[in-house]
Amino acid sequence: MSVTEKFLDLSLDEVIGDRFGRYSKYIIQDRALPDARDGLKPVQRRILYAMYKDKNTHDQNFRKAAKTVGNVIGNYHPHGDTSVYDAMVRLSADWKMRNPLVEMHGNNGSIDGDPPAAMRYTEARLSAISAQLLRDINKDTVDYIPNFDDSLEEPVILPARFPNLLVNGSTGISAGYATDIPPHNLTEVIDAVIKKIDQPDITVESLMKIVKGPDFPTGGIIQGEDGLLDAYRTGKGKIFLRGRAEIEEMRGGREKIVIEEIPYEVNKANLVKKIDELKLDRKVEGIAEIRDETDRTGMRIVIELKKDADSNGVLNYLYKHTELQVSYHFNMVAIKDRAPKQLGLIQLLDAYIEHQKEVVLRQSKYDFAKAKERSHIVEGLIKAISVLDELIKVIRASKNKADAKARIEKQFGFTEAQAESIVNLQLYRLTNTDITQLEKEALELAKLVEQLSKIINDEKELANVIKKDLRQIKKDFPTPRLTSVEAEVDELKINLEVTVASEDVLVSVTQDGYVKRTSLRSYNASNGEDLEIKEGDHLVGLYEINTTDDILIFTDQGRYIVAPVHLLPDIRWKDLAQHLSSLASLKKGEKVVKVIPICDYTTPNYLVFFTRNGMVKRSELNLYEAQRHFRPLIALNLRKNDQLVNVALSNGLQDLFVVSNRGFGLRYSEAEVTPVGLRAAGVKSINLKKDEYVVNGLVLEGEADETHFALVTQRGAVKRMRITEFEQSSRTNRGQVMLRELKGKPHRVAGFVEVGPEEKVNVLTESGTLQTMHPMELSISDRYSNGSFIIDTDEVGEVISAWKEVVYQIPFKTE
Repeated sequence: MSVTEKFLDLSLDEVIGDRFGRYSKYIIQDRALPDARDGLKPVQRRILYAMYKDKNTHDQNFRKAAKTVGNVIGNYHPHGDTSVYDAMVRLSADWKMRNPLVEMHGNNGSIDGDPPAAMRYTEARLSAISAQLLRDINKDTVDYIPNFDDSLEEPVILPARFPNLLVNGSTGISAGYATDIPPHNLTEVIDAVIKKIDQPDITVESLMKIVKGPDFPTGGIIQGEDGLLDAYRTGKGKIFLRGRAEIEEMRGGREKIVIEEIPYEVNKANLVKKIDELKLDRKVEGIAEIRDETDRTGMRIVIELKKDADSNGVLNYLYKHTELQVSYHFNMVAIKDRAPKQLGLIQLLDAYIEHQKEVVLRQSKYDFAKAKERSHIVEGLIKAISVLDELIKVIRASKNKADAKARIEKQFGFTEAQAESIVNLQLYRLTNTDITQLEKEALELAKLVEQLSKIINDEKELANVIKKDLRQIKKDFPTPRLTSVEAEVDELKINLEVTVASEDVLVSVTQDGYVKRTSLRSYNASNGEDLEIKEGDHLVGLYEINTTDDILIFTDQGRYIVAPVHLLPDIRWKDLAQHLSSLASLKKGEKVVKVIPICDYTTPNYLVFFTRNGMVKRSELNLYEAQRHFRPLIALNLRKNDQLVNVALSNGLQDLFVVSNRGFGLRYSEAEVTPVGLRAAGVKSINLKKDEYVVNGLVLEGEADETHFALVTQRGAVKRMRITEFEQSSRTNRGQVMLRELKGKPHRVAGFVEVGPEEKVNVLTESGTLQTMHPMELSISDRYSNGSFIIDTDEVGEVISAWKEVVYQIPFKTE
């Protein structure tokens, strides 16, 4: 044969596909996924069988784990010792297994993720309940196959006299498949199996009255009955699992959160560390101290809270942002009929019941054959004793055992089996008492044969045996439920005070969009002076506000931004603020018109909007609450070439005042403006002529004499007027004259504000000159005057805008 004839000419994809297909089949069937009948993966089954064969059972002494691992590797499972030992340790972990199948002496790890001691240090034996998985395995109840080197035989499956797959659950990942079957309560699952045997057509809903849900060894609380129903119907579903926590009172009016159960497969040490990190990073406020007080008496994590902390809010935050609450995804995949299948609760129960029927039937046939065989022997012994004297003579005259057997068979008609038992009979058995015992045994054997015959031939009788056996296991291993089930998933409401340190700060916003928050300490250290503002920019808002509040920032484009104070950049008073564009996407040239601080959106207030083209809109404040922070949202629908000139907060009972550039002022009740939705455009506010536009719109505080208007014209004239000069009119009217019309170079309104006794007004001219004035120092003018000239427009240019100076009074000095 030539060298080339030794090789096959195959394409790479064909070879890779074939090899990977074989590998996948192996790891799916023989490594990663449990069998639907006994709930065990091959390595687990081999560990239990090896321990059983070595008589390393619950009624014997503990034995070195290393010896068992060596036996498993040498006889059944030719893989790494670490993988075998890890599987053995998991079978002993009472925080992972609902009913551990292995008992272990020594360190077998912990719920904190600590590794187990090396196998040379630990000792193990089968647990009592494991005996129920292996019981009657020697009665031909299951098939055997040769081990990896054909030197021994191993069981294909264990008899599994209780439904282990549901009771202890399983988890695993293989090629293209994964499984996540949670542990359940032994008592409930046995009751469900019995119910399914009695009522083969029972529904999932009815079964769920028995099987409430998973029963995790670590306890906890399950939420989400709909997810459970999906999981038990289809094998896939999602539930929420949370730890069990109580709020307890401490001395001094403080409270503490005590956690005594955590979700399944959550690492306790990591959970405690995460909560401590949240406290250190100040992501959650109110936690004073966290301690892990877990000891041999049970789990206990104590979270001490600060005085006046929102204990329920903190607990909800921990549920939402730590593994104190997790989502558990059912993915109930198991090997059934040598193939991986996704199984619902009914399919899992059916697979187990069919397995038990086969096991009990095979056991019954085995016991039937043994009973018939023994009955035949007992019958021969009874006959032998009746002819004892002749029998002894025949045996004494025989040459040897074989000759004796042949003579007995020929002379007395015994079968070979009976003859064998007769020649092996001990002399002490040849008594009258023994005859009585043999006759009693014969009767018992006859009853047993009849009983076993019924089981073999009557399926109903077979089912009764399975049910009786299960009831006995339930009695021998009483298992109270650890995990409680709640139908609804709680909505986790977290107050802002839980996550944000409550602190009074200063927030400043400029027209060009520069925003910052400043501590009162920084402000006081500067005595409120030297605020850094870019040239040509000015403050629109300066407020003392709490970090738990919001500010609404409105722009001339009719948009607004919800800005939580605690998320604003924290910048010193003397340093330049940060531009809004780094927080939100603003349009080119977009200017800030108004800033409104909001402590509570639920107060029955309104926002009133005034536009340049004479539109007015009133909407309820609560419409403007949004979860999307720093994202520009539509405040009102502006028409083409229109822009927002002002926004004001009202209580719904105030008057509105609208001013046009040609000097007309219109006062009317805000009740004339019907409240509308968020994106509405509003209604007509004032009757404007061609080329006329609104300079400002105000919500009037009242008719007090100390409240006045300041009007600034483009020619540099300023006049002060009382509110009482203007009568209340109706919306869409022309309004009342506020300036005397001149034929040559008439006055036009450049700015209009409402001023109090101590307030100042800034006036900006075309050349960039800024002048501050005190309108209250001027005498009161009537509506027909043009005021007093305070700016020489020939030198500095015409006035282009005027605004009220924003001033913050220091409420206190920090020491």
